Amino acid sequence: MLLSRFFRDPSMQLPVNFDSVGLDGILSDWLSALREFSVEAVAVLGPDPFGTAEDRLVVAVHPPVMADAALALAQSRDFGAPWRDSDAPLVAWQYIAKSDHLGASRWRMLWMAHGFQTVVRVEFSLPAGRAFECFMFSPRELTDRAEAASLVWSALNIWPLVKRSISHARSTLSPRERECLVLAFEGLTAKESALRLRCTERTVNYHLANAMSKLRVDNKMAAIQRACWIGAI
Repeated sequence: MLLSRFFRDPSMQLPVNFDSVGLDGILSDWLSALREFSVEAVAVLGPDPFGTAEDRLVVAVHPPVMADAALALAQSRDFGAPWRDSDAPLVAWQYIAKSDHLGASRWRMLWMAHGFQTVVRVEFSLPAGRAFECFMFSPRELTDRAEAASLVWSALNIWPLVKRSISHARSTLSPRERECLVLAFEGLTAKESALRLRCTERTVNYHLANAMSKLRVDNKMAAIQRACWIGAI
């Protein structure tokens, strides 16, 4: 239960071999660490890198049985682009069991059908109005703001690990392509990147061109944006 100990103690270092755990294993262990708050499901939504600002995908959900409910949430407009455009907070806490059943959105109905009553959402903002959104669901009403704050802290603590695992699962970029994009994101020219990587400028441009092709864009800036949207940067 090394990961569970890490979630509780942010001073611990990340497990060196965390890649062998896998995204589903990370989420499962995270839920185990959140058991004291009765959190029994987690869903992570991310932007569709080839869609509009309102298009979201389910990039992770645990347990897997909640996949349909997570998809309904992604397909709704709740908490998405309109929420961000209205300068809404990055953290939301809702007691969904109090929703009007006749007027409730489909995702709320599905989550309530599985016995969930409360959701806490944390947003991790991305360039160009996109974001990753982490939703934590509990079958009971949280008693006070301190419980919600503890869940938010947990999400902030685990997010770098989850994001890196999501990137490994979603990205088709090679390690070298990603490295060249990261250096471009830092503002380095191809020549400066070549010096950093100890290769030729032509090699850097070759990897950048491959990255742009995979991300379906025709310029470096757009490639950087889409790499951010899939968690690669």
